[in-house]
Amino acid sequence: MVEPTVAVLVTGGAGFIGSNFVLHAMATHPEWRVTTLDKLTYAGRLENLRDVINDPRHRFVEGDVADPAVAGPLVKESDIVVHFAAETHVDRSLHDAGAFITTDVYGTFVLLDAARQAARVRRFVQISTDEVYGSVESGSSTEHDELKPRNPYAASKAGADRLAYSYWATHGVPVLVTRASNNYGPRQFPEKIIPLFVTNAIDHLPVPLYGDGRHIRDWLHVEDHCRAIDLLIDKGTDGEVYNIGGGNEVRNVDLTHRILTELDRPTSLIRPVEDRLGHDRRYSVDTTKLQNLGWRPRHGFDEGLRATVAWYRDNEWWWRPIKEADPAYRDYYATQYGTRTSHQTGSSGT
Repeated sequence: MVEPTVAVLVTGGAGFIGSNFVLHAMATHPEWRVTTLDKLTYAGRLENLRDVINDPRHRFVEGDVADPAVAGPLVKESDIVVHFAAETHVDRSLHDAGAFITTDVYGTFVLLDAARQAARVRRFVQISTDEVYGSVESGSSTEHDELKPRNPYAASKAGADRLAYSYWATHGVPVLVTRASNNYGPRQFPEKIIPLFVTNAIDHLPVPLYGDGRHIRDWLHVEDHCRAIDLLIDKGTDGEVYNIGGGNEVRNVDLTHRILTELDRPTSLIRPVEDRLGHDRRYSVDTTKLQNLGWRPRHGFDEGLRATVAWYRDNEWWWRPIKEADPAYRDYYATQYGTRTSHQTGSSGT
C-alpha cells in the first residue's frame, strides 16, 4: 500500500463538483490524503461522500471557508488546495447577492491569505466559471478575453478569480484559475436545469423553461472536469487561466426535449416561464490552451446525458428527500416558480 504523502484540501467537497473531485482524487491518487472542508449548506451533502467518508485517507471538516479560524489552519497544513466552495446558483444570487459576496469573494480571500503565509502550499486551484465572460454573441471566449459578468453570481466569481490572480502577481502564491462551462452528471442539486427537469419529469410534473428556451450552454461532464483539474495540478502554470469546456453547445429547449424523450414523457410538460433578469444568451469557451496539455473530454453529450438521466431515475433515495422535505429547496422553488407555473412545488408530494 502506498503511504499518503501529499496533503490535499478540497473546499466545497460535499457539493456537486467538489464531491466528484474528491471521489476522483481518492480513486486515482493513493499518495494523496484528502481533507474535505464544507459548510453543509443546502447543496452540500454528506451523502455525496458516503463512498469515502470512512476511508482513512479522507477527513471531513464541517466549516466555513470565510472563517479564518477554521480554514486558515487547514490551508497551512496542505500541499495542494482546490477551491470549489461557493454559492453557485444564478437565480439565488438575484435574490440574495450578499451571501455570494461573502462566500465567493471574502471566503476566497481567507484561503488566499492563509496560503500566502504557508510556504508549504505548492498549488492553489481557484475554480471559476465561464460565466465571468458574460454572454458570448459569436465565437468562443479565450482566456485573454475581457470579463463581463452580468449577474451577481458571475460577478462574485469574477472578483474571486481576479483576487486569486492578484495573490500570485503580488505575493507569489502558486495560483492557477480554471473557468469551466456548465457541468452535469450525478449528485447535482435538483435546482439546476438537468436534475430539476429530470426529476420533475420522472414525477410527471411541469418543467419550467425560461423565456423562449433558445439560450445556449456548453455542457461538460463533471468527470471530464475533474480530470482537467487533476491534469492542471500536475502540468498547469502558476498565474495562468485555463478554460475547460465540453464542446457540447445545446439550446435549453433542445436539452429539454432530449430529457423528455429519454424518460418517455410528453412535451406538454414544458411550461414556459418568464425569463430571469440578465439571462445570458450563450456561453462558449475556447479550450485550445488546455488541450495543448493533452486533455480531451471523454464523455460525448448524448451518452453522458443518457447516463445522467439513468442515475437520477435509479437513485431516488438521493434526490427525493430533498424535493419532498428540504425547506431550502421547497421555499426556493415556490419563490422562483410559484407565480410562473400552475404547480407551486417540484416534489411529487403535491
